[in-house]
Amino acid sequence: MEKGARHRNNTEKNHPGGSQSDASPETGSGGGGVALKKEIGLVSACGIIVGNIIGSGIFVSPKGVLENAGSVGLALIVWIVTGLITAVGALCYAELGVTIPKSGGDYSYVKDIFGGLAGFLRLWIAVLVIYPTNQAVIALTFSNYVLQPLFPTCFPPDSGLRLLAAICLLLLTWVNCSSVRWATRVQDVFTAGKLLALALIIIMGVVQICKGEYFWLEPKNAFENFQEPDIGLIALAFLQGSFAYGGWNFLNYVTEELVDPYNASPPC
Repeated sequence: MEKGARHRNNTEKNHPGGSQSDASPETGSGGGGVALKKEIGLVSACGIIVGNIIGSGIFVSPKGVLENAGSVGLALIVWIVTGLITAVGALCYAELGVTIPKSGGDYSYVKDIFGGLAGFLRLWIAVLVIYPTNQAVIALTFSNYVLQPLFPTCFPPDSGLRLLAAICLLLLTWVNCSSVRWATRVQDVFTAGKLLALALIIIMGVVQICKGEYFWLEPKNAFENFQEPDIGLIALAFLQGSFAYGGWNFLNYVTEELVDPYNASPPC
């Protein structure tokens, strides 16, 4: 028995690939890499898209679209065309999201298709220019709406607007850094609030139409210009409309955190 035990021990020393080598492939395939937690389900995914599209743009852009279009009818055409362009872009991004299931959005796609240098430049342009200015506009718009009731006869002070906007950005940054689950919950709450605000605006508009206030919606009056047509102003109206629809591509930045990227189904 002692000879048999020594023989087995010598065999394991000379061939150390027994049980450990059998387990190593399973360990490498199962948990060898670092991955993001899949915590975003269908409702939260829809909340991310709707919450980013229904931002400050929809409450700010209509005025600019109407002023630059020059007529109610042309403004409606601008909204329809920009909406169709946004729908096409969203469908293309949905296809990219399931074809290249990586988080990062534009950066991941540009890097995989055009190489590391193009992806690097795209990432830093977004970090230093695109997203900071976008978030600053949203935060300042939110601050303006919050402080306006406190200053009914004048504009809120710029220092107060900037301070409140900075506090909002720091608070939301802390929430997003601390927990994905809490970030999605905050996103869902704010999305519900914005949908409620839009619903109130739509209801009030329908009430006004029912009262007979639809003079500018009649075909004979809709395209009556209240300013000289200008191609530059019309282009600016399209830009304002596109800004209102902005945010349809944000879900692709967290593709790896979706429970199922193909249908974003919630966990059981």
